[in-house]
Amino acid sequence: MRPNIKGSTILVTGGAGFIGSHLVDRLIADGARQVIIVDNMFVGNEMNLQDALSKGAVLYKDDIEIASTLDYLFSKYQFDIVFNCATKALNYSFVNPKNAFDTNVTGVLNLLEHQRCGHFKTLVHFSTSEVYGTAVYEPMDENHPINPTTTYAAGKAAADLAVRSYAQMFGLDCFIVRPFNNYGPRQNFKGYLAGVIPITIYKILKGQKPEIHGTGLQSRDFIYVYDTIDAIVKLYPLMKKADSVNISTDGQVSIKDLIQQISSLMGYKGEVLHKEARGADVETHNASNQKVKKLILYRLTPFEVGLRQTLDWYKENIE
Repeated sequence: MRPNIKGSTILVTGGAGFIGSHLVDRLIADGARQVIIVDNMFVGNEMNLQDALSKGAVLYKDDIEIASTLDYLFSKYQFDIVFNCATKALNYSFVNPKNAFDTNVTGVLNLLEHQRCGHFKTLVHFSTSEVYGTAVYEPMDENHPINPTTTYAAGKAAADLAVRSYAQMFGLDCFIVRPFNNYGPRQNFKGYLAGVIPITIYKILKGQKPEIHGTGLQSRDFIYVYDTIDAIVKLYPLMKKADSVNISTDGQVSIKDLIQQISSLMGYKGEVLHKEARGADVETHNASNQKVKKLILYRLTPFEVGLRQTLDWYKENIE
């Protein structure tokens, strides 16, 4: 019997990050008995957890790649559920390809070994649309071929296979959620690991020129982070062991159009810099969300609305 979120003690790995911190807030709002967060703060930020920590969440600044980190946490707490959001940004794989791969694989294997030993009941593993690579057919459903083009995505794909194999070998209660391109408040806007939306907003706010890499015709299926979290919480009691589900919107936006929309909302009429295409850049991500729509009442925020709300948040939070 899968434990209810309400009343459970829950571990969120990578919980100080963009998606993870929003998940933490939702778990607390939905009545989790206690939420414990472990994050190595690679791109996580304690500021993302201000509200959660004030409501009793506990943050450990440590790394799930280190087995003793989890050994300690599982000896200290009796967890019911683990949400595994821990990862390192895709762009990092171009700087340290091996570690980007290792992070995704080692972390989940450490968790699965604890689950196999009976230290918690349910694992919700966060995958990524990047495991699909460029679309072979559109829209991409859950049966789309796995064809990662970066070591980040390859590590995520390997982690997905590990989750499925442990579920099948040992009957573990674990499943995979596969969000597409999330955007919204708290996404990292600093340096080369920043997402395209926050870095564009940041550059314009700071009087710098926004950038397009390659043709700008590459497209993404952008989904508002609050919609992703809402879907995952609703899917939690319904997903079958070893199963996976896409969490995506009803369309895609090209990077060129995205930069134009942000510029328009911010009243920017200056130059947009055109730079060389990034290696192994996925050309198109047009997802099928038919499966998730059959499982839950699926709420999607119109992109224009979410983008405006995101822009307002960054205006308030970027010094």
